[in-house]
Amino acid sequence: MGWDQPPERRPVERAEIDRLKAAPDFPAGLRDRVRAVGAGEAAALLSVAPTRFARLVRTGHLSPVRFYLNRYRSVIWLYVAAEVTAFGEAHPELLTGRLPVALREREAAGEDLRARNWRSRHLALLLRGTADPWARAAAIASLLDPDRLAETVDDPHERALLDRLRPAPPPGLPLAGTARETAERLLRADGPDEIRWHRTNLTLALAEARAARPAPTPSPAPAPVPEERSLPQAAPPRGAPPQTAPAYRPPGRPRARNTHPPGGPSRPRRPGLLERLRRSLPGGTAAAGAWRGRRDWG
Repeated sequence: MGWDQPPERRPVERAEIDRLKAAPDFPAGLRDRVRAVGAGEAAALLSVAPTRFARLVRTGHLSPVRFYLNRYRSVIWLYVAAEVTAFGEAHPELLTGRLPVALREREAAGEDLRARNWRSRHLALLLRGTADPWARAAAIASLLDPDRLAETVDDPHERALLDRLRPAPPPGLPLAGTARETAERLLRADGPDEIRWHRTNLTLALAEARAARPAPTPSPAPAPVPEERSLPQAAPPRGAPPQTAPAYRPPGRPRARNTHPPGGPSRPRRPGLLERLRRSLPGGTAAAGAWRGRRDWG
């Protein structure tokens, strides 16, 4: 597979697998570290009400690790259980009493950073999974909609390459319908500052990728060979007889020619009208001769 094609599966280095297996709490400890929980179970881990947990995650104190859409097409966010427990241990003041004024003002303004924090986390995972500069640029480009991407990358060949290297969508994404549209909106940056941030990072990533190697351009197609066309023939004048093709004559058959030499015998001439009248008179040929010798008619 060429460098300009996305890998079918992101490989995991053998050294990383050996490191995880060498841990003393393997495999139970690994399961606990990667276990994901919903908002209700996460609130129970912190011993707070679900509404308070929702206020904390909306203001960006915890980042989701996954999401999916339920049967009602509602977005369900999942969190790493170990991170939820660590947050409670590090910030016990946010679990009881009134929340800080700044946090309450952000909440009143309708701030919700769950999708943005998930995109940042997802992008960091994609960037850690590859060292190829063009693949890294494609990961950043995947967070921009086509219009923003065209404004940032004006070369169509580079945009085509970024599209080919676009990372696969996260697992569990709906395949079609309204649920698919909702999920795809979560994959795109939506805030002005977030869009500006990713466009800046994409510009820097493209500079590194171009320095490594330029984007491939398709070879020009060969020029088509013009077809030979016969010149149009002039139309015959009005009233002229139609032209017909000459009759076919088999090869080797000579054309009949006149074999009589010049001055030789020829076909007898048919008598004219005056001669026929003379022959019809009494006396026949003699009378005709007398008529030829006589000049006086009276």
